[in-house]
Amino acid sequence: MIKKILVSQPKPTSEKSPYFDIANKFGVELVFRPFIKVEAISSKDFRAQKVNILDHTAIVFTSRHAIDHFFNMAKELRINIPEDMKYFCVTETIALYIQKYVQYRKRKIFFGETGRIDDLIPTMVKHKTEKYLVPLSDVHTDSLANLLDSKKLQHTECVMYKTVSNDFTEEEVKNFDYDMLIFFSPAGIESLTKNFPNFKQDNIAIATFGPATAKAAKEAGLRLDIEAPNEKYPSMTGALQHYLFEIQD
Repeated sequence: MIKKILVSQPKPTSEKSPYFDIANKFGVELVFRPFIKVEAISSKDFRAQKVNILDHTAIVFTSRHAIDHFFNMAKELRINIPEDMKYFCVTETIALYIQKYVQYRKRKIFFGETGRIDDLIPTMVKHKTEKYLVPLSDVHTDSLANLLDSKKLQHTECVMYKTVSNDFTEEEVKNFDYDMLIFFSPAGIESLTKNFPNFKQDNIAIATFGPATAKAAKEAGLRLDIEAPNEKYPSMTGALQHYLFEIQD
């Protein structure tokens, strides 16, 4: 019986989140507690990459974390970002977040519709003369770089932030009593094994989002009860709702 679920993400800011609908519909308690957190790298570590921000004419943002750490790093290095710098974002939500640091209306900002980098590429190709800088986490693949290479776009990737374990307190370890754990990254699985080296799954259900997360969970010896996305359920909430309906049926 699933009564208490730990979701390894921050609590949704909107009351319209599907997670809250699931909690009400199935009478389950949802606890939002990230297993990982994002930290800035030092300016020294950034300089060691020998990347000059001002050598670039456009920035590609794949997340709000990237925006925060890009502008904070620029401030720490005392770099004034020129007003004609262009920004390419995977979603409109991420694009709007830029106004936290600059006047949105005075900037050339482009964004995709689907949240997938592939959707943004055609717009970037229209600006093929730009020199793109892509701020990333220390945990990333070469897929984006390979995609930009395939379109013959000038680009530089740089690490500006890192993903680390969000360690559990002694009290949290003591009261760790969940019927299901939901993970969204391999780093979350690593955090589980770090914080709970003697973890025994037993009847605890495990849900993962993304093939890399599923792979990490299996390699850690975990049994997967939900793997999303899949053909029927592209979202974790959709897959979760289906699973809860099945076991209660």
